[in-house]
Amino acid sequence: MTSRTLYLFASAAPPVFDVAQVIETAQADGWGVCLGLTPTAARWLDDSLDGLAALTGHSVRSEYKLPGEPDVWPKADVILFAPVTFNSINSWAIGLTSSFVVGVVAEGIGKGIPTVAMPCVNAAYAQHRALDRSITELREQGITVLYGEGGFTPNLPGSGKPKAYPWEAALAAARQLVDRT
Repeated sequence: MTSRTLYLFASAAPPVFDVAQVIETAQADGWGVCLGLTPTAARWLDDSLDGLAALTGHSVRSEYKLPGEPDVWPKADVILFAPVTFNSINSWAIGLTSSFVVGVVAEGIGKGIPTVAMPCVNAAYAQHRALDRSITELREQGITVLYGEGGFTPNLPGSGKPKAYPWEAALAAARQLVDRT
């Protein structure tokens, strides 16, 4: 029986294709996992959604529930949003909650849910000033953003190495946040 619940949220970036392995790693560490995806990430993983739901024991969510519908997930002890794309991190930082996962993490700030984010952006996106502003904004609101040394470092467009995405650093940061509380 697991005693901690990890909300694992992901945007549509190539490391999302490793999400089943990340879930298994988290479960081996004692986490119960609920998987949330941006709509595009859900489309990318469409053929795997039933298997991912079976793996986690919870429905995979990519859309808001309807008013009056019950919450079907247990309460989160921590949220890990990885990979988080340029679009999602900027939307989150300025409070644009059109996607379910961005809405949950934005609300999580006010609820005090410990949250880790690890971007996955290429070096061209990294040159846009909005990215640094968004990372700064989220850090100032208490979000642990793993970007740069010890986290994700951008690659040139088209030269990414999805298998080198530092998932273990992200899971370790989530574990640390819960161990502190």
